[in-house]
Amino acid sequence: MKNAVAQNRLAHAYLFVGPRGIGKTSTARILAKSLNCIKGPTVTPCGECDNCREIAAGNSLDVIEIDGASNNSMEDVRQLRENVRYAPAKGRYKIYLIDEVHMLSAAAFNALLKTLEEPPEHVKFIFATTEPQKVLPTILSRCQRFDLHRIPANLIAQHLQLIAGKEKITLESAAAHAIARGAEGGLRDAESMLDQLVAFCGEKIGESDVLNVFGFTSEQTVVDLTGRILRGETPDAIDLLHQQSESGKDMIRLMSDLIAYLRDLLVFKAKPDALKEDVDLDVQKSLAAHAELIPTDRLLDLIDQFAGAEGRMKWAPNKKLHFEVAIIKAIQTLGQATLDEVIERLGELRDGKTNTQKESSPVVAGGPVQPVAGIGDAGGQRSSATKAGITNPGYSAARVEEKTAPINSEEIWQHVLTRIPAKSFLRTLSELVRPIGIDGSNFLLGHAPDDKPKVEALASANNRRQLETLLSEASGRDWSVKFVAKDGILPSTADAAKPAESFKDDPLIQQAIELFKAQVKS
Repeated sequence: MKNAVAQNRLAHAYLFVGPRGIGKTSTARILAKSLNCIKGPTVTPCGECDNCREIAAGNSLDVIEIDGASNNSMEDVRQLRENVRYAPAKGRYKIYLIDEVHMLSAAAFNALLKTLEEPPEHVKFIFATTEPQKVLPTILSRCQRFDLHRIPANLIAQHLQLIAGKEKITLESAAAHAIARGAEGGLRDAESMLDQLVAFCGEKIGESDVLNVFGFTSEQTVVDLTGRILRGETPDAIDLLHQQSESGKDMIRLMSDLIAYLRDLLVFKAKPDALKEDVDLDVQKSLAAHAELIPTDRLLDLIDQFAGAEGRMKWAPNKKLHFEVAIIKAIQTLGQATLDEVIERLGELRDGKTNTQKESSPVVAGGPVQPVAGIGDAGGQRSSATKAGITNPGYSAARVEEKTAPINSEEIWQHVLTRIPAKSFLRTLSELVRPIGIDGSNFLLGHAPDDKPKVEALASANNRRQLETLLSEASGRDWSVKFVAKDGILPSTADAAKPAESFKDDPLIQQAIELFKAQVKS
């Protein structure tokens, strides 16, 4: 537009499009000043001449502002068509500024069409609308369209601080950013909110004032909730949700803020520097930390799940219930294998590759850590070297061999049981299952078919990860826990009730007895 004014290549009709409160009408007035300034047409109107001052005050005879919502009939447009014939009173152009032009009726649009087609040389039209799809295509084709974008949150916060300084109001930086987020890119909404806060709070405004007056959720709360979801901390996430609900926060607004943060996280993973204008530095650090906890495909699924829950919450009387279900489901989904992962694993199996064949040569305490030797298992798989930095305290050096031996899932599981805290959900889960073998990188835990509902309830993503970590520490390789319902499976707690005779067939016990007998004879 600056180039058009500087080169005097002006269109006879302009259309400004964009959401509310971002400056469409203000931009139209600035353009009017540029055209009718005594020094104009110029890209830098002086603001001091009579024409500029009258336009700023809204009483210029040559700049006529019309509200399209209340002057939308064909009679109003017919009167406009009669007035365009008259020359401007003082300025160079007669400028008609029609706000909310999409509110004109079809008849009014058709009446305006002929004037737009062949306007007098001294007339310029400037239209503003939030809904361009409601404007007739015949009107759109005769206008130069400019789309005005939302204002970045950081820029709104800076402008609010400027206003607060001139009004001698103390506005905390966090409060300014909270207002900017709530305004959603509209400066007019942000200024209205600031005016309301001054009426409520006086000359000092903090972030808590903004949150209490408008029912917003603090940015740190959304960050904390996201972190708990990504880490699989179901009780903590639900507890935080209950705190927000009891303090009177709007659940739909909180869901919207959560989805917006996940969207920012998605954009951050794709292009980290894309959010510099909209997100402050502390939130950028949180995004960087959370980006390492979840892959992009999982994040997309998470956004879809919460978006679906948001749609259900709008019509549900108990909104907190749907929010709780969405959080629990999201955390459980994070622990499940995706279709892409299954396909990748099938491809590895087809090519004869497994996780056990990947190169690994960590060094601990000056030398390579050798895998644990055990007794043959149903899977017959070979273990890889222990992960770097992880020793295996459950096995002595005498049982470490130079060559990799088959993995004994029962021995590994017995070691894991000694590491599980008492009186925990994980302990309850471990008492319902027992190892039944190994399938690739899957550690198979069997349970009785009747115990399936209990196992599914206890096998949260967090419990799975804890089990997999303990299994990794015990065996020196990565595992994925897989629960299998199988007839004849006794829970781990049944071992304590077994009499000594039930171990007579155990080859390890028999070997120990024979060695003991030989020592006694000698």
